[in-house]
Amino acid sequence: MYQLNSLPTPVDADLIKLLVQAEPAVIGHFRYTGFMGPEIKAHFQDVRIAGTAITARAPGMDGAMVHYAIGQARRGDVLVIDRCGDMSIACIGGAVAYAAKVAGVAGIIVDGLVTDLGELRQYGVPFWSKGTCAVTVKTLGLGGEFCLPVSCGGVTVNPGDAILADENGVLVMPAADIRESVARALQMSKDEKLTLARLDAGEKYPDILGSTKIIMDAIEKQKKR
Repeated sequence: MYQLNSLPTPVDADLIKLLVQAEPAVIGHFRYTGFMGPEIKAHFQDVRIAGTAITARAPGMDGAMVHYAIGQARRGDVLVIDRCGDMSIACIGGAVAYAAKVAGVAGIIVDGLVTDLGELRQYGVPFWSKGTCAVTVKTLGLGGEFCLPVSCGGVTVNPGDAILADENGVLVMPAADIRESVARALQMSKDEKLTLARLDAGEKYPDILGSTKIIMDAIEKQKKR
């Protein structure tokens, strides 16, 4: 059985341009939800993307839904694929990667396996997945869903969510959270540069961060028990 929904409203282009300036790992200092599990790994180095999530649920051996999703994708979209727990069959290969390139897809994130890594890297569309496999899906018409909420890396992804991803991980967030999160992340990055300068000037890292004081204070409390 198939279920097809309309594409979500894209996240505002200015918000996407803002979001891609931030690093997921910096946002991870203060935000604790929306991060996919570490089993979702990047297949590209030195990559960072941001875009609007479109989603597909493609169970088992049928790849028709993945093909449909690529055909619907808009320039700048990030396709998130829920494989319903399958860890034996790759749903993405070289031809799909090339179709994604032509469509202008910003990236593809798979809660499952991919194949043809050389071609994926050659075509330049960034991919994240749980791993690789030589066995691939077939076009069978068995069913799937498009643009419904899916699960990927232990996180619920809704069509229209904002995606920020690099080689350290993948973050899913509502578009309404972008401005505040990015502003805080960029300020933290600026502050870190000041910390590095203080290290160059001879200060000790735990002294700068206050860790030494925290430990010493805790030891004093222990002595009084």
